[in-house]
Amino acid sequence: MELYLDSADLNEIEEAFKLKFLDGLTTTPTFMHRGGVTDIDSLIVKLSKIVPVLQIEALGKTAEEVLAEAQRQLELGLDPSKTVFKIPVSLEGVRACRLLREKGLLVNVHLIYTLQQAYMAMKAGATYVCPLVGRLQDQGHDALDLVEQCVWAVDHYGYDTKVMFSSVRNPEHVRNAINLGVHTITVPWKVMKGLTDNNLTTLGTDQFVEHTRLMTVKVGDAISNINPVVNVKTSLVDAIIKMTEYGFGAITLVDDKGAVVGIFTDGDIRRRLQSEGDDALHKNMSDYTYSVPLSVQATDLLNVAKDIFHQKKIDTILVLDGNKPVGMLDIQDLA
Repeated sequence: MELYLDSADLNEIEEAFKLKFLDGLTTTPTFMHRGGVTDIDSLIVKLSKIVPVLQIEALGKTAEEVLAEAQRQLELGLDPSKTVFKIPVSLEGVRACRLLREKGLLVNVHLIYTLQQAYMAMKAGATYVCPLVGRLQDQGHDALDLVEQCVWAVDHYGYDTKVMFSSVRNPEHVRNAINLGVHTITVPWKVMKGLTDNNLTTLGTDQFVEHTRLMTVKVGDAISNINPVVNVKTSLVDAIIKMTEYGFGAITLVDDKGAVVGIFTDGDIRRRLQSEGDDALHKNMSDYTYSVPLSVQATDLLNVAKDIFHQKKIDTILVLDGNKPVGMLDIQDLA
């Protein structure tokens, strides 16, 4: 099934065609008007150099006027093998379709709302017939049944015409088009760029990224460049101030030689104040005893730290380079 972008927005057109697999672009005077376009010919020429196939409007009250307009647009420098002229269905429209096809030009007869209209376009040799699904559904009609009938007619009678599913409003329309077996669909960018989205896919991708990171990234590469360290002789008040400055819920205490004495956390602060009251604020960190802190080496993989977080039910681990403290790994750093 051919996939076209339906747009006149140059920015999203350039973004969409970076995909490198879109078959072409459909655009309308309405899109251009909404986008504030004032020089249609200039835009058409620019688009023709960006997209593989460009479908543009050829308007006229008579078949001859449509033919003349198509010829005028070709003279802008368009490649006839890569340009499809869109013509609203009518008796003059299908006559114009036949005249253009006899000249070897490509035609999309659009604004199709009935099977009879589609049949006349197919009989005239239209390259594409284009039912407008969203617009028809807005009026309460069974647009999908019309599309199915058009596909059946092409297949049953062997017309050399492609059914283009247009006026796409949501991803469900794309699924409908695939199920109905249409030959072409033209999709707005806001719908197209969401076609690969799915919450389960996102969850699975995030999980793969997380697990790959745990197995390949070293602890030292995951920590910030902040190393929350204070001398054990520091007062409790100054230690609290330092913790605030560092933005960590824990600090590493070292002696005068830089050896690790222990870890002091915001939980320790609460416990000291609860048990000692204001007296705690007049003490130094050296007035307390500390257990050997849980630590990992900066060269360890994140998997090692993850196991410690899981087994010990803690939020922060001391990171060492040999015996030297180089930082703190927070459980959030694993994400």
